[in-house]
Amino acid sequence: MLFNIFATNYTWMPVLKKRFLLTFLFFITLNSTLAQVSTAPKREFRGVWLATVTNIDWPSNPRAPSDTQKKELIDILDFHQHVGINAIIFQIRPAADALYAKSREPWSQWLTGKQGVAPNPLFDPLELAVKEAHKRGMELHAWFNPYRATMSPNETNLSPNHITRLRPEWFLTYGGTKLFNPGLPEVREYIVKVVLDVVDNYDIDGVHMDDYFYPYQIAGQKIKDTETFTKYNNGIVNIEDWRRNNVDLLIKMLTDSIHKHKPRMKFGISPFGIWKNRGRDPEGSDTHGGDSFYELYADSRKWVKNGWVDYINPQLYWQIGNGAAAFDKLLDWWSLNTYDRHLYIGQAAYRVNERGNIAFKNPAQVPNQVKLLRKNPRVQGSVYFSSRSLMNNPLGVTDSLTDDYYLYPALPPPMLWLDSVAPNKPLELTYKAGARAVTLMWKTPLLAKDKEPVYGYVIYRFTGDEKVSLDDPKNILHIQYDATTSFEDDDIDRGKTYRYVVTAIDRLKNESYPSNTLVISTQ
Repeated sequence: MLFNIFATNYTWMPVLKKRFLLTFLFFITLNSTLAQVSTAPKREFRGVWLATVTNIDWPSNPRAPSDTQKKELIDILDFHQHVGINAIIFQIRPAADALYAKSREPWSQWLTGKQGVAPNPLFDPLELAVKEAHKRGMELHAWFNPYRATMSPNETNLSPNHITRLRPEWFLTYGGTKLFNPGLPEVREYIVKVVLDVVDNYDIDGVHMDDYFYPYQIAGQKIKDTETFTKYNNGIVNIEDWRRNNVDLLIKMLTDSIHKHKPRMKFGISPFGIWKNRGRDPEGSDTHGGDSFYELYADSRKWVKNGWVDYINPQLYWQIGNGAAAFDKLLDWWSLNTYDRHLYIGQAAYRVNERGNIAFKNPAQVPNQVKLLRKNPRVQGSVYFSSRSLMNNPLGVTDSLTDDYYLYPALPPPMLWLDSVAPNKPLELTYKAGARAVTLMWKTPLLAKDKEPVYGYVIYRFTGDEKVSLDDPKNILHIQYDATTSFEDDDIDRGKTYRYVVTAIDRLKNESYPSNTLVISTQ
């Protein structure tokens, strides 16, 4: 997720120093054009990548006691809840290893300092993350790297039961590291089983994969898969087409398997930001950088077009107006190639205040990107790389999200192709008045026609003569991802009239009609 940016993207960027004046004038114009913030949407995916590989975000110390690591993880979730984030993309399999207990692969070295060694005292980071994220009204998507097996040529620290030890014939060596050979049918079957272990055993909201398919190209290096191509080409003549087909086969197997095991499970991929450049294919984007189709053998648009993913999350880690790969041009291109699937944009929080980059030294860069997303009806949200970057609040960008763009809560957008049946409305909303609080109580709705149990509730509050409307997120008092049928509002003032309604939501956040309206006047 991060490493390819320094290895590849960086080299495609134009030299900005020679265009300082033009860039400065461009931002003045841009800021003027985007000066007015549109009303915050009630439905928006607001995600953040929580990276564990090389301890980018968590845990900061892989040898720290379990209680210290657990507290740090909960503190991270608290922070993002405060910002307004509603989805955590949690990296649980960085390199054929695991940050979760119910795995066929060894514990990750980035959790305990040594691969194969369990936390002591034992705890399950994924189970904890799911529970605590849901408690805070956030989805939890389990992030897998499908093919990466090692990060270093030094393999002395690999666990004896690491898959590279058990099945060495499954792997290619490239750039001194090992990756699964995507052309082997048994490799694809193994990866699907790894993912299904998590789908079946954890209450996650989605399965997420990043941009590492075939390796990012290194000068002088060759992918040594000719023997596999000869054996498994299935009539495909061109080895590059065969490699793309290998990735396609895995994606198709994954979507079929995930949705068979849990029909309401979301499946998304975060590919490199450029599918193809227009100079090589007229259907590509107006860009001049590396691409996923030819360089990574990842036909990311095909996955969306064929409905194999529920969301696509391209990493648009460049600034607005970049000469080689402009954020705005790529945003428009992807928005025209969603094929009725969700589009979440990967935003580069880690680049804010980056040395030598004039554009990302402008604190308005990321907010202006958010404005562009919201102006495009085909975009449903974004994901920031990464957690630590947002927590560092570079140039006050995170403050802008907290105090302005994410000031009001948002529900994730529904996925009607997975579930279009909303719950029935909550019944018999009543209250009990306390000295300084009001406790709302209601009854569980009748089952909807799809027989899906209620997953949670949204509590709305209106003051004075405000019209009861569910459209404006400023009226959302609380979003809860559990079936508890009560809520205490302890933020009330004397001498005011409040109106309350409650709606029910299902797993995919389809929302019911409101309950009866409750009117309460405080003394």
